[in-house]
Amino acid sequence: MAKTSSVEKNNRRRKMVKQYANKRAKLKAVTQNKELPIEERFAAQLKLAELPRNSAKNRIRNRCEVSGRPRAYYRKLKMSRLALRELGNLGLIPGLVKSSW
Repeated sequence: MAKTSSVEKNNRRRKMVKQYANKRAKLKAVTQNKELPIEERFAAQLKLAELPRNSAKNRIRNRCEVSGRPRAYYRKLKMSRLALRELGNLGLIPGLVKSSW
């Protein structure tokens, strides 16, 4: 089980990303528009830099929803390999069978 503080920190980042998504998208569109004057694009870039760092989407860490583990994460299932194995052994994941030969 991961530290509760790490999981909560990541949840706060998710909320902040959602909160600033529209503002960040508008500023990025202005900075990437080559038809606008350079001064206007630079001003938009400075405003973008003033936004909180944790409002950037790439600051979010993929974590297992069962254990909070940050590594060995399956995106499709939103859980780590260890949680997948444990739930699979208990028969809680439909279609998952432990291989044996």
